[in-house]
Amino acid sequence: MQIHVDIEFDQLLKIVRALPQRQLKQLKAEIEKESKPSRTVDLETILLKGPVASKKQLDTIENNRKAINAWRTK
Repeated sequence: MQIHVDIEFDQLLKIVRALPQRQLKQLKAEIEKESKPSRTVDLETILLKGPVASKKQLDTIENNRKAINAWRTK
């Protein structure tokens, strides 16, 4: 048997504030457990799957660096 109860936010807040400290901690733990993402993403994996510069792009970057360094030393 299921019962569906419509409780407004203010009523729910009042009920939560009336909880004993132990039950309040338990409620907070359950909420945090539900709100955490279910899978963690590894930064190394993200970086390894990211875009990679081609040889031509690396050459262009190197040439631009050389040109900027030459301009700065004049």
